Amino acid sequence: MAKAGKRTRAAKAAFAGKENVTVEEAVALVKANATAKFDETVEMALTLGVDPRHADQMVRGVVSLPNGTGKNVRVAVFARGPKAEEATAAGADIVGAEDLMEIIQGGTLDFDRCIATPDMMPIVGRLGKILGPRNLMPNPRVGTVTMDVKAAVEAAKGGEVQFKAEKAGVVHAGVGKASFSEANLVENLKAFIGAVQKAKPTGAKGAYMKKISVSSTMGPGVTIDVASAIGE
Repeated sequence: MAKAGKRTRAAKAAFAGKENVTVEEAVALVKANATAKFDETVEMALTLGVDPRHADQMVRGVVSLPNGTGKNVRVAVFARGPKAEEATAAGADIVGAEDLMEIIQGGTLDFDRCIATPDMMPIVGRLGKILGPRNLMPNPRVGTVTMDVKAAVEAAKGGEVQFKAEKAGVVHAGVGKASFSEANLVENLKAFIGAVQKAKPTGAKGAYMKKISVSSTMGPGVTIDVASAIGE
């Protein structure tokens, strides 16, 4: 078995015995131990008491983080004519219709968010098996099927984060960079937790938010006290 490096051992020692802390304590701990040679992403994982296989227990939504994500989000837009021009002017990285569909069918998905005008959905629908598993399928419930492509592109570029519960009821998201100030990270984490809490489905039974953990890309995770995080 490979021996853990000095940085890894130091991080694990710093996290030892610390669990169910406040959001502020978690941010301070993760930020102090994000010592990789690149600007690590601060990531959250929320374990929910839901079974997404049931329609009335699916958790899905979108939240605009107050301080952005620190990530350069590449946006693809399915649109024609004036709406295509509007998307390009708003900063979309890839704009097209059938030609964009063919690019994606060919295996190239060089984007992080996909937006479409309603009239493009018959084309986009053919890509469901490709975009769906990657959580890239445009959806009106999260504002990615819209005629207001300018606002959608600007929101995606400005720090909007989509979230969706996976099969095990876990929601993952990057909520900032280790280089952010502690105050900005705390704001982002609380905004994300609040959005997931508000997205509680009607079919959820018992404890909804069961576990919250936060980590940096290369660092250990620490659990956050759920009650304090959601204001109970």
